[in-house]
Amino acid sequence: MTHSRYYNVAVIGATGNAGMETLQILAERDFPVADIYAVASERSIGKVVSFKDKNVKVQLISDIDFSKTDIAIFCAGSGFSKKYAPIAAKAGCAVIDKTSYFRLNPKVPLIVPEINGNILQKGAPLGIISTPNCVAVPLTMTLKALSTISPIKRIVVSTYQSVSGAGRKAIDELYAQSKAVMSTGPINAEVFPKQIAFNVIPQIGDVYENGVTDEEDKIAGEVCKILKSDIKVAVTCVRVPSFIGHGMSVACEFAKEATEEDVYEAFNNFEGIVTIDRRNENGIVATPIDAQGEDAVYVSRIRKDCSVKNGILYWAVADNLRKGAALNSVQIAEKMIHIDSDLSIFKAKE
Repeated sequence: MTHSRYYNVAVIGATGNAGMETLQILAERDFPVADIYAVASERSIGKVVSFKDKNVKVQLISDIDFSKTDIAIFCAGSGFSKKYAPIAAKAGCAVIDKTSYFRLNPKVPLIVPEINGNILQKGAPLGIISTPNCVAVPLTMTLKALSTISPIKRIVVSTYQSVSGAGRKAIDELYAQSKAVMSTGPINAEVFPKQIAFNVIPQIGDVYENGVTDEEDKIAGEVCKILKSDIKVAVTCVRVPSFIGHGMSVACEFAKEATEEDVYEAFNNFEGIVTIDRRNENGIVATPIDAQGEDAVYVSRIRKDCSVKNGILYWAVADNLRKGAALNSVQIAEKMIHIDSDLSIFKAKE
């Protein structure tokens, strides 16, 4: 594919799970990259990462001239984004931030392209565009589809989040603990507060005084911002011993009746959602393994909720590193260059 223009792109946090996935997806989707910069912390200096058919040396962020960088995708921690994303934006670089730091800032667009990509037509006053939590992305896609049936009054969500959402050290901890359990060796828990192997932990993030965790609070706030709705949201986040792929059980209450047929039609007509739900065939449901490496959000177990007047229950899974993080960021970048190839409306104005 030929492009009219090519862009200098920096991936911040390039050696982490989301950063490496971002590099892979930029290559897979043939994003028009002129030069690619892989940025990571000092402990990664000397490493190389792959991009298409070449190896790219890891650099420190102090080595990057953001005035000569068109797009920077931040995949490192919130503290890193807080410090460096405004610096990049003020230098004239368009920033796409994967962390939570800017998501609820009213001046920062929070984007899922399939839902509210049109907001990008207005640009980004701070030069920063935020991409949602890796649960909020697939969750809001399903809710946006269902909102075509009837206004949604309330949702109750229980998440089943894989360890990769907590970073590479979390993956290593699950692997080491699993081996230790099978060989009756010592169980070391450093990333998680309890053993995660062959266990589940009903707490992700810090706990507020009211008992809600910051992960649960973030998801609820992001859902309302993305959908521009005052929908009531109750969330319980659970870490589970799978490596990749987040699942969620959703109870959705509508303002008016919604049949199962309505729900199937809504999901099947929405870009990026695939239903896998055959009641008469045992095991034909979507699991995190099915979602690994896939771009779609998979939905199963669609059924009436008989405990409320207009309720539907369903199960959804998505690859948290892909659609929940890297793919969404790249799709935003694609939308940006389609809207304004010079990226001028995405440069900081304030």
